[in-house]
Amino acid sequence: MKFRNIALGAALAAAGASALLAATSAHAQAKEQFFPVLSGRTGPVAPNATPWANGHNDYMKLVNARGGINGVMTLVEECETAYATDRGVECYERLKGKNGGATVFQPLSTGITFALTDKVPADKVPLITSGYGRSDTADGNAFKWNFPLVGHYWVAGDTVLRHIANKEGGWDKLKGKKIGIVYHDSPFGKELLPIVTERSKMHGFELLLLPVPAPGVEQKSIWLQVRQQRPDFVIMQTWGVMTPTAIKEAVATGYPREKMFGTWWSGAEPDLKDVGAAAKGYSAVMMQHGAEPGSAVVKEILEKVHAKGQGTGPKEEVGSVLYMRGAMGAMLAVEGVRAAQERFGKGKVMTGEQARWGYENLNLTQAKLDALGFKGVMRPISTSCADHLGASYARVHTWDGSKFVWSSDWLEADQQIIKPLVRASADKYLAEKKLSRRTAADCQS
Repeated sequence: MKFRNIALGAALAAAGASALLAATSAHAQAKEQFFPVLSGRTGPVAPNATPWANGHNDYMKLVNARGGINGVMTLVEECETAYATDRGVECYERLKGKNGGATVFQPLSTGITFALTDKVPADKVPLITSGYGRSDTADGNAFKWNFPLVGHYWVAGDTVLRHIANKEGGWDKLKGKKIGIVYHDSPFGKELLPIVTERSKMHGFELLLLPVPAPGVEQKSIWLQVRQQRPDFVIMQTWGVMTPTAIKEAVATGYPREKMFGTWWSGAEPDLKDVGAAAKGYSAVMMQHGAEPGSAVVKEILEKVHAKGQGTGPKEEVGSVLYMRGAMGAMLAVEGVRAAQERFGKGKVMTGEQARWGYENLNLTQAKLDALGFKGVMRPISTSCADHLGASYARVHTWDGSKFVWSSDWLEADQQIIKPLVRASADKYLAEKKLSRRTAADCQS
């Protein structure tokens, strides 16, 4: 993998037009697929977003060590957003046309995803938003360019509630209970609310909504409400410094960690390492992967990337929760290109438009995932024109005082409940934008 910053004017001044043509020819011969990275290595989410970027970039290096995508090498360039929507849009505009054109963007921010969703159809660049962004983009007939692969907020919310119901002895046992929702007061946090609201209506439990202003370092008033109202459970839709702050406040107010459950972005090692044993019993739902230090892909990255001194970040974080999330995101990005090559030309560089077709026609069987080193990490993923989600499975892991351990079997979100929510939200978006659903012919394009 290479990190580039090509200055066209400097190249012309230094070497002239003939040298530029030679460089262009060399770039074409190199056959490089460009994967831009919108990173968050600074700001309130840095402890969490940094290992994601490291895992993503290390996997791209592993792909090259394996020989590329049928001989096409990966090319990565980062642009720092600090989790700010305006900076994310600036990075997108800066990178979308570089190095032959962006293959796909993974914004790692719901706010940035909302902003880019209106832009990508014209630019013909797909978005992968695994576990974040707009939950309604699972409807591929409405959102041609968005792919919330492996899960979204409504999958996370439904499975964490299912886990709580299982622990209590069934959905009927939640009737009359009170569940607090501590959430980031932003599009990210609010995305959880439709599914928990729907479930509360179905099963008769009360919601105590507790929005927390960003960045979330001041939560004393929130946890005072928790102490006063004593909800039976607390679900946290938090991210970055907000999560350890919440857990420390729970410790201070005496709220049992065994009754606290995080969603996908609220359950990684940086959230709990400074709390340590005091956080024992805290759980979080994981869509597909968790910490996977013993997985085949981690062993291969250590052997072929880190052992050669090419690791992006510290060796100690390889296999951690958010590192694996970045590696999984890179794998999905690469396998969509590989799928596209089967249609548009094996061993060729794919355009963003061609890659989009690949993401819409993913068929990652268990055998394929095992061959890629993800055995025991993930379940199969299969997408279509109508389904840009591909899978809706999750597990729950629990902090034992020093690390996360699995504490549930596989849980599948109830699509009979989620799909009508997705459809209604997608239809509302289309009406607001004066857009139409895709035709059958467009699904074949």
